[in-house]
Amino acid sequence: MKRGECILNELMALAQERKTADPSLSYTARLLQGDEDSLLKKLAEEAGEAALAAKGGARDRLIEELADLAFHGIVVMARYNVSLEDVAAALRARRGVSGFAEKKARKEK
Repeated sequence: MKRGECILNELMALAQERKTADPSLSYTARLLQGDEDSLLKKLAEEAGEAALAAKGGARDRLIEELADLAFHGIVVMARYNVSLEDVAAALRARRGVSGFAEKKARKEK
């Protein structure tokens, strides 16, 4: 297993544990057990911050914002019972498929 995969698995396991943790003691537990809209807004906020960091050209800031986006994405995955393997399988299925063709196929469903 590559180092990047390991930390993602660790974060997913942590998120799963925090589903039942005390939300007054854990930010992740509060996200998981709190208002759905608040969690989804946070994910959108992090995506926007990552986009702005990319546009701004500061590599270190971009890395930090992408890390925040990945973390909040994992929290959303945990809340909706989507595994890292589910996402990996979707990515594998797209391998070798034109991005244009893949997008068109999704619209046709």
